[in-house]
Amino acid sequence: MATTQIRPATPDDAATVVRLIKALAVYENEPESVVEMTEANFRAHGFGERPYFECLLAELDGEAVGFALYFHNYSTWTGKPGIYLEDLFVDERARGHGLGRALVEELARIAQARDCGRLDLSVLHWNQTRDFYHRIGMKHMADWLPYRLDRAGMATLAANREGKTT
Repeated sequence: MATTQIRPATPDDAATVVRLIKALAVYENEPESVVEMTEANFRAHGFGERPYFECLLAELDGEAVGFALYFHNYSTWTGKPGIYLEDLFVDERARGHGLGRALVEELARIAQARDCGRLDLSVLHWNQTRDFYHRIGMKHMADWLPYRLDRAGMATLAANREGKTT
């Protein structure tokens, strides 16, 4: 029988997490996309003076085969912090061992321990894991539409603000 474990990632896991992020890009049908995450980014942004994210690793027989990368947000409605699950991924060869569920269960435990008001995530419309999210009790927020401002858009918007005072 296979042994499974969920544990917090450490700076020494940088290469493993970058490998899993690249595997996620392939899963999301974007293998040609340039994954800009590097081992240095992972260490600096996850374990630096001001950590921007946290990461859990899922292990199968001692090998890291999945991850959940998350960070805190804040809800003015609940008046509490929340957790946003940026990425959840388990290698195809390791699926069926309950690792995805175990990652989300651990994240729910962390959210409760930190008195969070909610746990949020986004999922691509075609992703078959949507059924998984429904099975574990997550609700599709049909009235909310995602928006994004990319680097070029941020630069344009910021340039419009330069030199202005309020």
